[in-house]
Amino acid sequence: MSYFVHDTAVVDEGCQIGEGTKIWHFSHVMPNCEIGERCNIGQNVVISPEVILGKNVKVQNNVSIYTGVICEDDVFLGPSMVFTNVINPRSGVNRRGQYTKTTVKKGASIGANATIVCGHDIGEYAFIGAGTVVTKEVPAYALIVGNPGKQIGWMSEYGHRLDFDDNNEAICEESNEKYILENGKVRKV
Repeated sequence: MSYFVHDTAVVDEGCQIGEGTKIWHFSHVMPNCEIGERCNIGQNVVISPEVILGKNVKVQNNVSIYTGVICEDDVFLGPSMVFTNVINPRSGVNRRGQYTKTTVKKGASIGANATIVCGHDIGEYAFIGAGTVVTKEVPAYALIVGNPGKQIGWMSEYGHRLDFDDNNEAICEESNEKYILENGKVRKV
């Protein structure tokens, strides 16, 4: 195998797992998942059928990723965060054919114990704070915190808060990347 699966982990039939990926203690990857190269799946993670994870996705301990979720490359999922996939769940009503999709775009980070309500995509390089409950679309580079989640600023690709000047320009001090804020959207220059 070109990837590692701990003895206590279970990987069901039909999964595609990329080279260099590691799946740790007591995790369960259900049928027909696609997991990219160099991913790290922490302890006690559940990945439901047909989930797609891009390259270099970091999934911390105790995370639940349900059917309908797609995480693009370089996504970080913090400890015990969770996705949902049904808007109106009821124990006595089977809604398996009604799963709502959620896409987490390239480079986004989701903090510990955050909840992503299904159907609300997370933009590129967005940063979701610990404990946040996401109930609407998240723009690229947005910094979201609270319950319900509210945008309080912007983040760089490097993972630092951006402070825009009077010309709507910001520079990430760590990486020297330049960003521009136009029409409520951030782009890297």
